[in-house]
Amino acid sequence: MDESSFILGVDLDGVVGDFYGAMRRIAAEWLNKPIEQLTADVSYALKEWDVAEYGGYERLHRFAVTQRSLFRDMQPMRDAPAVLRKLSMHGIRIRIITHRLYLKYVHKTSITQTVDWLDSWDIPYWDICFMKDKGAVGAHVYIDDSPDNVVQLRKHGCRTIVFTNSTNHSLPGPRADSWHDVERLVLDAKEEWTGTPDVSGASGYNPL
Repeated sequence: MDESSFILGVDLDGVVGDFYGAMRRIAAEWLNKPIEQLTADVSYALKEWDVAEYGGYERLHRFAVTQRSLFRDMQPMRDAPAVLRKLSMHGIRIRIITHRLYLKYVHKTSITQTVDWLDSWDIPYWDICFMKDKGAVGAHVYIDDSPDNVVQLRKHGCRTIVFTNSTNHSLPGPRADSWHDVERLVLDAKEEWTGTPDVSGASGYNPL
């Protein structure tokens, strides 16, 4: 871990990007169903949409990435890009950590779409890590929505904020219901790390 900077480990899908909203629109087309028939109140792997009889979640995910450019075209979560820009200006090193390479043979497409999307929304970051074991790359605080990821990170002593959605209601806090909650929690964590309040408002940090 870089000891000179406060590092925020940021998940993308369901946290920065509106993954479930995008998948709902794509799934309606793939399943040939009105979007109203697909509940927005989903659990992990989208079991509520009965995708198994059409080939299962992995097949839907592959279609979404390769045929509908999921990672390039999804909308960001409300306020996410702006808040990340503000956090970056407070000297926080933003480390993107995402497990988008779990499907074989679409790695290049997934990586290219991800970088294009981050650039198109002017989302600042210093590092981008495509990996499952998020704790292995190191951060002072993490933000994630996946129940499995949050449990594993906390099991290894990683300070982790839950970004609230329908997949993780059973997880204990700290949690953020919006990106303004994220901003407050992350700045509080940075203040604890430095031992002094951030009164400057911005540090002139210049991320990618």
